[in-house]
Amino acid sequence: MDSNLHESICHPEGKQNGYVNGNIVANSNYSNGIKNGEIKNGHAGTSTEQKQEYKMQIKWLNVLLFAYLHGAALYGMIMPWKWSSFAVCFVYTALAGFGTTVAAHRYFTHRSFKANKKLRWILIILQTTCAQEPILNWARDHRVHHKFTDTDADPYNSRRGFFFSHIGWLMVKKHPEVIRQGKKIDMSDLESDPMLQFQRRWYHLLAFLLNLGIPIVFLTYMGEPFSVIWHGNIFRWVIQLNLVWCVNSVAHLYGTKPYDKDISPTDSRLVGFLAMGEGWHNYHHVFPWDYKTAELPGYGWNLSTAVIDFFAWLGWATELKTVPDAIIKKRVLRTGDGSHPYSIAAVEENNNNLSDEIDAQTQIRDTEHFWGFGDKEMTSEDMKYVHIINPEKKIS
Repeated sequence: MDSNLHESICHPEGKQNGYVNGNIVANSNYSNGIKNGEIKNGHAGTSTEQKQEYKMQIKWLNVLLFAYLHGAALYGMIMPWKWSSFAVCFVYTALAGFGTTVAAHRYFTHRSFKANKKLRWILIILQTTCAQEPILNWARDHRVHHKFTDTDADPYNSRRGFFFSHIGWLMVKKHPEVIRQGKKIDMSDLESDPMLQFQRRWYHLLAFLLNLGIPIVFLTYMGEPFSVIWHGNIFRWVIQLNLVWCVNSVAHLYGTKPYDKDISPTDSRLVGFLAMGEGWHNYHHVFPWDYKTAELPGYGWNLSTAVIDFFAWLGWATELKTVPDAIIKKRVLRTGDGSHPYSIAAVEENNNNLSDEIDAQTQIRDTEHFWGFGDKEMTSEDMKYVHIINPEKKIS
């Protein structure tokens, strides 16, 4: 392996805020209770095993698989597609993308809304079409990512470099802390779901059929040569995967931090557009239960929100969680980087006096270490500041 790549993966650097004993510690090496890669105080002990030097182990089969997929995707990109075939693949990519953004991310991981049985089946089918991994695995890793962002326990720790947080984390065995904290993370709400158990049991067969099987049959019927069909579908799949991975890499390294300047996630318009609304990552880590994963109104930069709102209109999605504007404003003025319109207006009006802007009686505590709505650390007091749209009447 390239020495520079090895260094970027094995020897992370950087400082950011952390969560220690219920308090946010600013400008330190602590992050979610971890100091210098070791989890402390309430989240885990400091066993001898933890203090041992971590030795990265490469998963060569995955390296070869991703090398083939990206090579085949490049070949598929230059092949003579019919416009009708390209349109089919474009639509299929978008539908599979919603399987990540709406299903795996906003619904199953963060519990940002409720869904009836019909919608849950649709979401499971779409997520299986993504061909990433079963929802139970995806949600576990992502909840751990939110609880221990940019620490050894973070599966896609951005402190280990762009390559690692984008795709490298899938090419090496997980850090022991990822496995250890993954076993502790609360997954009871998902583990008890028989629909998710069914998906995990039959995942590999279903993922192959939905991700490659159906589009291959469809494009064969449209008269495309098999080589175009195969490489074209690999191209579609690789594009879809990389757009998802950009949230872990680009949106943790480049962009603005309107809501909290002391954490690594950023807001990125580019990622927001390409990943159908998942690029407002600074907001999302500050308010992980918001079904929009963003503050911005409208659907132009957030197609995934449009999908959820559509099913809410049908009555299939209920209890859409979001954040009151007053709470957003208080957080922006207190911890933002100054790029938010609220911050700019406060400076222009010479009114950036936190004692006036932040009313202690309505001040919500920092919650970026929550994985979403239902996290066991989320108290009834925290839940008072969650605004619910389309309250549940009856879920069938």
